[in-house]
Amino acid sequence: MSTTARTIGRLFLGSSLVFAGISHLTFARREFQAQVPESLPLDPDVTVLASGVVEVGLGSALLLARKRRRTVGTIAALFFVAVFPGNVSQWMHQRDGFGLDTDMKRFVRLFFQPALVALALWSTRTRR
Repeated sequence: MSTTARTIGRLFLGSSLVFAGISHLTFARREFQAQVPESLPLDPDVTVLASGVVEVGLGSALLLARKRRRTVGTIAALFFVAVFPGNVSQWMHQRDGFGLDTDMKRFVRLFFQPALVALALWSTRTRR
């Protein structure tokens, strides 16, 4: 794959993270609370706000970092792994959010997380 394709992937992922983070902090806070696992010992709103701040930071770093791009990609991939239990919890507890209003939609959503991990890693590596 070309460097251009990786750049487009990284810019898409970074922009998406910034947008998602801003939505965590503003208009979609309640929707994101549906993804917070009940087992997490924090208030769901605090969790949503904290993850929003992290997403804005990671997205910005993906867009702007040059020297540490590979490190940022690894951290973004680890973040996607860390929030995956929230997606599983949403599916298991049948909580609606973001149009995920059926078990099938919530189940299919689970397969997007590994794709995000792969995109974070692939788009921040140099071509060999």
